[in-house]
Amino acid sequence: MAIKKTDIIRAGLETLYYSGVYRAFESTWSGMGAIFMLHHVRAQKEPFPGFHPNSCLETTPEFLDAVLARLRAQGIEFVSIGDAVQRIRSGDTTSRFAAFTIDDGYLDNLQQALPIFRKFDCPFTVFIATKIVDGTAALWWLALEKIVAENPEVSMRIGNADRSFPTATASEKLAAYEEIYWYLRQVSEEEQRRKTLNLCSRYGVNLDQLCRSEGMNWEQLKLLSADPLVTIGAHTINHAALAKLPEGLAEREIQLSKERLEHELNREIDFFCYPYGDPGSAGTREFDLARKAGMKAAVTTRKGLIYPEHADHMLALPRVSLNGDYQSLHYIDLYLSGAPFALWNRFQRVDAA
Repeated sequence: MAIKKTDIIRAGLETLYYSGVYRAFESTWSGMGAIFMLHHVRAQKEPFPGFHPNSCLETTPEFLDAVLARLRAQGIEFVSIGDAVQRIRSGDTTSRFAAFTIDDGYLDNLQQALPIFRKFDCPFTVFIATKIVDGTAALWWLALEKIVAENPEVSMRIGNADRSFPTATASEKLAAYEEIYWYLRQVSEEEQRRKTLNLCSRYGVNLDQLCRSEGMNWEQLKLLSADPLVTIGAHTINHAALAKLPEGLAEREIQLSKERLEHELNREIDFFCYPYGDPGSAGTREFDLARKAGMKAAVTTRKGLIYPEHADHMLALPRVSLNGDYQSLHYIDLYLSGAPFALWNRFQRVDAA
């Protein structure tokens, strides 16, 4: 059986924890606090036994509850994204903080996450891709998972060649998904959509129906946004990888998503989240575009805690993922020590290039 990347990472985390080495990092690398990242908050259900490639986007309600309890027991202060930004800018290190963010705009954020955050009186931010709320976003990664899970073979054109992927077993499904997923991540946004529509047409997946089943509608989003614990941020219109777009189109994705949310919710939108959020999807050009759109701060998926040095990089803030593949409470202690991120970032506190 092939060794999964998640297994390798887990082995490294377990070694850091059980050896106690991570404690040597705490005095230097524990930082001001953390901005935690989630997507779905719901029970994990495998679409096919042993095959669930998007589990990394799912955190169970029970784990989120346990994380909040553990952080509170450790004296970590729960703050909104706005309060976190003020602390970073002022250099306030009187107490360590945790700010929670949820990406995209899924219905379970209202149904599953909100009651848990209310239980702990914990503020959180939901970053909205507006077409998800419209019910017309191409959630291609979920469509691909569904297609691979439900078929014993999947065919599509990769580059200039027609390819056929065996997908009868869990290992075959995972291999096929990984190859197709990363191919679609690398092509242009226009090509990605065209390929996705072709796949969905061939295998009988209704993209709009899938989006409507996963996302909030506008009435549900308004209900969520009315809660005093909730901050709403922008996350583009189409959940587009901005770095792959021409500058003018990338600028529109940021600006128009901000304007649409402000119009629908009757509130100012000051914070932004880059879709995908890795260096290949958002870099210095995108940080400048977010600044130009009037965002006070923006978050990436670059890994790390928050340090005073981030005051000079408010449009490129790192986050800590409460990843569904790593739902073990002792990892929270590791994350708060800063050890995994110091090693990952080669002992650089800021990754904003």
